[in-house]
Amino acid sequence: MDAATAMLIDGQQAFGMLGTIMWTMLRTGAMLMAMPLIGTRAVPVRLRVLLAGALAMAIAPMLPPPPQAGGIDAVTVLGVAREVAMGVAMGFVLKLVFEAGALAGELVSQGMGLAFAQMNDPLRGTSSGVVAQWFYIAFGLLFFAADGHLAMIALLVRSYQVLPIAAPWGDTGASLGVVVELFSLVLRGGLTLALPVMVALLATNLAFGVLARAAPALNPIQLGLPVAVLTGLFLLAVLVGELATPVQALFDAAWATGARVAAP
Repeated sequence: MDAATAMLIDGQQAFGMLGTIMWTMLRTGAMLMAMPLIGTRAVPVRLRVLLAGALAMAIAPMLPPPPQAGGIDAVTVLGVAREVAMGVAMGFVLKLVFEAGALAGELVSQGMGLAFAQMNDPLRGTSSGVVAQWFYIAFGLLFFAADGHLAMIALLVRSYQVLPIAAPWGDTGASLGVVVELFSLVLRGGLTLALPVMVALLATNLAFGVLARAAPALNPIQLGLPVAVLTGLFLLAVLVGELATPVQALFDAAWATGARVAAP
């Protein structure tokens, strides 16, 4: 074998490896763009692309070869759309779990009287309450403390094992419909997290309301807001120690839903 033939073979192998990495980056990059924390404005786009490329290069050797490039045809376009939809669905599943924390924070802030305290939230890309941001950050810390990033990578690898790049996709509507089923669980989880604090703050506000009716000359309404804020902060400090178990249950539900999304 002469040098020219060897260079031709090496070039073909290099282009084949590049094609495999590009196909793998479709699902990987879509998942990173859709998931919370990493897929937010707080992380630069270049860094997200680098993470997607590094993850794709690590996963690609373990995957079956992708389909051969045949130009831009309908099959290739549908394959690209399917890979992107799969990655977005898996990332969106985890994002729904984080929205449960944001929902709990908004409900708690209503009872504390801090609903007006809105700030720009770079992690969600919108304005939200300070208590909702606190819950969101707490969910993020628990996510990394429980090795959620490793579980997300394992879910991605398992999705390629269950549904390779070139494999036909069965009932797409049934696969993506499980994401809708997770929505009710997320609403229930957010309400469950906020319910103890909401009940305590409701009792506090009712007590000051009764006191205002019984002795209006004392003007207890002026003390209602500071006491509600202090009570809410105290209850949130107590809730920190009990937050890991229900949040871990939500994460487990997200992993189970993500695995069902990839099921053929």
